[in-house]
Amino acid sequence: MSDTEPIRLGFVVAEFNRDLTYQMELLGTEHAKFLGAEVIDTILVPGVYDMPLAIKKLCERDDIDAVITIGIVIEGATKHDEIVVQHAARKITDLSLEYDKPVTLGIAGPGMTRMEAHQRVDYAKRAVEAAVKLVRRLK
Repeated sequence: MSDTEPIRLGFVVAEFNRDLTYQMELLGTEHAKFLGAEVIDTILVPGVYDMPLAIKKLCERDDIDAVITIGIVIEGATKHDEIVVQHAARKITDLSLEYDKPVTLGIAGPGMTRMEAHQRVDYAKRAVEAAVKLVRRLK
């Protein structure tokens, strides 16, 4: 990849809390364009816990330089939200190392209310920015 080629991103977006993850997806896509990157493919998955297989599929592609995960995990009556995010984050890190590609965490949660989730939709922009920086710095 040369310095003039745009960085090619893949998005994995959770459908759970789709009203919020849709906003995150839009913000992430706009921020990618602002940074001179482009979103090549987006895979929708049921929830954050379901992301690893889709991440793996995108990481296997030669036309994807980095993968961004987008999701919202809101606190429930049990500790389920903590388990979901902990296991997803661990597998996301494992896949990044396995495929030698940045896979960034644009997942807000756990331990937050729906109102707090609304305030954190910008996590998608942060994840896109991290991916673009990593691709540029590691090439």
